[in-house]
Amino acid sequence: MFGLTELALWGGGVDPAVFPLPSTVLGQAVSLAANSAFVAAVGSTMAAWAEAMAITIAIAVPAGVLLGVLPKVESAVRPVIEFLRPLPSVVLVPLVVLIVQDNTGTEVVVIVFAAVWPVLINTVYGLREVDPAAKETLRSFGFGPLAVTWRVSLPSAAPFIATGVRIAASLAFVVAIAVELVGVGMSGIGAFAGQAQGGSSTDAVAVMIAVAIWAGIIGLILNGVMVGAERRAFRWHHVRSGTSGGGP
Repeated sequence: MFGLTELALWGGGVDPAVFPLPSTVLGQAVSLAANSAFVAAVGSTMAAWAEAMAITIAIAVPAGVLLGVLPKVESAVRPVIEFLRPLPSVVLVPLVVLIVQDNTGTEVVVIVFAAVWPVLINTVYGLREVDPAAKETLRSFGFGPLAVTWRVSLPSAAPFIATGVRIAASLAFVVAIAVELVGVGMSGIGAFAGQAQGGSSTDAVAVMIAVAIWAGIIGLILNGVMVGAERRAFRWHHVRSGTSGGGP
């Protein structure tokens, strides 16, 4: 397929500035691996991603537990959640910039806004799926609500929470690049791609495609690591449910 595409574009008289040859894109991708500016951009994106994921988990899991164990509270706030959840996070960038007035802070806030929902919803869902008999058994021994939540509900919901974190991690990476691409004065993979787009080099398109390829590779690695960790940590859950790590 690679050779056929190369031959078709090369023999078709296509402008390489518009449709670069696959070999050109591959060469640019290899060059980017040794490009200190691109390596720094990857590091910037991953730093923002890691900070945002830590904040996401710290917010979404406790909030999900609260909503999961208090159905009346969940019913009261659900309209707000359903209103906020579909909002495109990137649209919030100008507003967050005005409030935060810091590029890194803006990126982290927008990522958290996008990533918090999968973790929150999966946490609530997981707590709802806890076996009522297990909770009643612990209550019959005199354990209070907090002990029941800590000893039974959270361990049972943990695989669902892990799935939410995995989904949020992939989403957070995509949003990070999107924010960097549309933001002003940002750094990271998205900003690097934006600078390539604004360049006058005939290889600008090839560079942008090469950046996209690397973004895809990094995204696949992130997802693979998360899936592997989830399977190892909750092997018992996947064996019992007959799944291989899929979300609810």
